[in-house]
Amino acid sequence: MEILRDPLWNNIRLDPLALALLETPVLQRLRYVRQLGLAFLVYPGATHSRFEHALGAWHLAGLALRLLEERGALTGISTTEQQIARAAALLHDVGHYPFSHALEEIGVTDHEEVARPLISGGEIGVILRQHLGADAPAAVFALIEGHSDSPLQGLISGSIDLDKIEYLKRDATMCGVPYGEIDVDRLLNSLVVVSSPDHPRGAIGVHEKGLSALESLLFAKYQMYRNVYWHHAVRSATAMYKRLVAVAIETGAVARDRVARFTDEGLLVHLDTPSLNAEARTLLDAIRVRRLHKRAYERPAATLGEDVGEWIATDYRLTYAVENALAREFGMASGDLLLDFPAKTQMLGVDIPMLRRDGRVQRLTAEGFEGALNLPRLSDELYQSARRLRVFTAGRAPVPAERILHIVGLDADGVRRELGL
Repeated sequence: MEILRDPLWNNIRLDPLALALLETPVLQRLRYVRQLGLAFLVYPGATHSRFEHALGAWHLAGLALRLLEERGALTGISTTEQQIARAAALLHDVGHYPFSHALEEIGVTDHEEVARPLISGGEIGVILRQHLGADAPAAVFALIEGHSDSPLQGLISGSIDLDKIEYLKRDATMCGVPYGEIDVDRLLNSLVVVSSPDHPRGAIGVHEKGLSALESLLFAKYQMYRNVYWHHAVRSATAMYKRLVAVAIETGAVARDRVARFTDEGLLVHLDTPSLNAEARTLLDAIRVRRLHKRAYERPAATLGEDVGEWIATDYRLTYAVENALAREFGMASGDLLLDFPAKTQMLGVDIPMLRRDGRVQRLTAEGFEGALNLPRLSDELYQSARRLRVFTAGRAPVPAERILHIVGLDADGVRRELGL
């Protein structure tokens, strides 16, 4: 057993399985993939990596399992199944792209699908089979994907999974902001395993006494999205980076299926060649010296109406074409105008069984229950409050608000007709 020192959780204990996995190139790459992408351009301390986060998730999985074991909640759940859950916590981010989530917004393969061959094959697959059995890689990936029938699924993917708890605490600490305050101890001590017709073996839930801690998780996540993850300058840098990589893929500067193999700086170095397209060169140089596009237009999602502008969040090919068309219309160069409307529909989702004080199990969903905040409904309102439609332009070039609002208000087919795309 080895012990690592961590600035957030102090001592993290690593057993032989964790040590073997950590020594693989796949996990070592995460040392050089920043947890918060380009947020360090706004919050200088946000240089922590996916590797640190993976260690923290491993640690929290062990802590949660020990607490459940002490209360006799793991009866019928083998030690091997528990270790599979811990391995899933450690490996859940191995498929992440350089600068984390940003590139998934341009339509590349989801990072969890990128992780599938990395976990099922190669050195990681061999280690999992040696330590946990022939079916271990498939079982680990099922947990990461959220499709496992294990009672421990909720620890790895769900409304209060350990990934969320870890990244919110770590991100807030490293950014130096007071928004990620979660009552982690109370929340972990409130975890239970409950049975239901849908989950006869049981599923992770929370005791009613942990409701306040669950609320702290919800509000921390809202505050972090509003103030850090979706900060206007972070989104500007993200939009520029997405456009840079999209142009690089389109012009052959990098192959789409190779992007996930790079580290953050590795991708930028790969693109930094004399043959790089002029638009991509401008964006790359601007990102490196923090010469970010500025807000030319901004509108809260709550004021736009249902489904307005959703094509920006879901159809990057169309968004890319619209950016080009509007740039020409407004007399700008390609890449000088960028649209941004971040979407994460499950950002504040709450759907979890709650063990009431009288022994009843009640699902905490959109209906809520008496005497408590309606967390699911509140989460939707907070999501709409945090979300912003923005137009970024180079050099703070102005754009006509009426024209932007008109284009955004059209559906995808209407946009194509309007702009002749």
